[in-house]
Amino acid sequence: MLPKLILTDIDGVWTDGGMYYDQTDNEWKRFNTSDSAGVLFAHRLNIPVGIITGEETQIVARRAKKLHIDYLHQNVRDKLSVATSICEEMGITLKEVAYIGDDIGDINLLKEVGFAGVPASAPDYIRALGKVPLTKKGGEGVFREFVEAIFGEEKIKELLGL
Repeated sequence: MLPKLILTDIDGVWTDGGMYYDQTDNEWKRFNTSDSAGVLFAHRLNIPVGIITGEETQIVARRAKKLHIDYLHQNVRDKLSVATSICEEMGITLKEVAYIGDDIGDINLLKEVGFAGVPASAPDYIRALGKVPLTKKGGEGVFREFVEAIFGEEKIKELLGL
């Protein structure tokens, strides 16, 4: 069974969790472009992708726009509540959702979804909540690894025409 919605945190998942600042008050985030394939695979199966993050930056908004992310929720304190609202809008349950997160703000949502992923770089007590085995750290393409693990190798090959 495939999820009907894929949700993700950003910092510590799509990035290495670092926040980079320069002397002119610019903030930088480094994204691994490999993760965009995870979005592409989901969209080819008509599965929406959403970002739910505690941060609020134009950087994340630009990345979401570029990748045609279906749902973007920034500055979120209660990720479970936001995910529940999206599910109600879509007419699905949390058990039909895949979510990947890496830290304290993700715990409640990871405990409720049907497909929970946690990067290898997360603390052990968060990693214990992961139901989908992952080997990559945040910022190393772990979102793509998560999507590929959920879909399976055969489905990915089919999507790529291999």
